Amino acid sequence: MTASPTPTAALAFAHHDHAHCVGEVLARAEAASLARGARLTPVRRRTLEILLESHRAMGAYDMLDRLAAEGFGKQPPVAYRALDFLVEQGFAHRINRLNAFTACIHPGEDHAAAFLICRACNAVAEAPAARVRAALDAAGAEIGFTVERATVEALGLCPTCRTAA
Repeated sequence: MTASPTPTAALAFAHHDHAHCVGEVLARAEAASLARGARLTPVRRRTLEILLESHRAMGAYDMLDRLAAEGFGKQPPVAYRALDFLVEQGFAHRINRLNAFTACIHPGEDHAAAFLICRACNAVAEAPAARVRAALDAAGAEIGFTVERATVEALGLCPTCRTAA
């Protein structure tokens, strides 16, 4: 469960060349789609672009509003199908605490992630969590349990909000 070193989780909480960040992640998602024979349709691509616009999680109905305003349809299945596809392909993650979705910074790669969620501004950073996953796997193995899927969500303050507080 490895993940490429860039972009780093710290980018979510720091000023950076966001256009480069978005372009890099989108290009990797497109390449992964092509390699798998999956179709990144216009609505799926736009949904991913919207998620990539900021390092924040977005709810399905907020996504639907954005897609509808751009002519992609007004029915909830439009957003849900696009988001489900992105999650299924590993291009987005569902953040349970926020009942929302965020773009994956390692699209299409098998990796363990922990989500660092700012309780003040809802910014979300995806941090590498291979060691956390290994610890969960070991704890499960001690009692004969096999962990198949785990989501780690940590709530706190990002550097900007911590400084403001």
